[in-house]
Amino acid sequence: MDNYTDYNSKIIDKWVEMGWEWGIPISQDAFEAAKHGQWDVLLTPNRPVPHKWFAPFLRNSRLDGSRLLGLACGGGQQMPVFAALGAECTVLDYSEKMLDAERMVSERESYPINIIKADMSKPLPFRENSFDIIFHPVSNVYVENVQHIWDECYRILKPGGILLAGCDNGFNFLIENDMEPLKIEYTLPFNPLRNPEHRKLIESMGDAYQFSHTYEEQVGGQLKAGFRLTDLFDDTNNTGALCKYNVPTFVATRAVKDAAK
Repeated sequence: MDNYTDYNSKIIDKWVEMGWEWGIPISQDAFEAAKHGQWDVLLTPNRPVPHKWFAPFLRNSRLDGSRLLGLACGGGQQMPVFAALGAECTVLDYSEKMLDAERMVSERESYPINIIKADMSKPLPFRENSFDIIFHPVSNVYVENVQHIWDECYRILKPGGILLAGCDNGFNFLIENDMEPLKIEYTLPFNPLRNPEHRKLIESMGDAYQFSHTYEEQVGGQLKAGFRLTDLFDDTNNTGALCKYNVPTFVATRAVKDAAK
């Protein structure tokens, strides 16, 4: 399927309409709390991102003047927090419904945000050295080639800028149902564009096209793009048997584009 990302955007639109947890915007109370220094954001399902990861751009609990890109980060959850902290925000997503959530919150709370509908599997519509921070929650699971994403992030990030990313490690793709008793059903890599069995499963479930990625692709890919990794943490699903047994299924990373010497 050449246009699998177009297909995915429509599926995610449907998920949002059905109440998908990652497409539910934050409340007015949560926005007000963020303005007063009480906030957390997620790259992965459970563990909040350490505030220190936003250094050196987080000063006095504010991101004033920082140019921040939410990459595949629609839904009205993280970007309103960054806007409340004073960042100059741009959000890019390929789901119209996820972007609608961003519009709704920005209009409700009266803050400016640059909203762009674009496919991150294609060249990103930004100039080199455009952003101080890129915030990229778990979403490259919907894209086959993640190296392209890391290369583009490196291109558009300013020297000294930081990339904060949430990544899968592939474990969720080994099983069909995250229920007990756990049973390994599929081989890795999971790629419905290249494996007929995987494609049959996706189509039978009416699911989005998703792809497993290795640490070599996720973390190694950032290093290959030129980033310097400074920190990371593992995280689990927020429901299901893998969560019950505390099996890490995601990793969050902090990487820096070093200033030229």
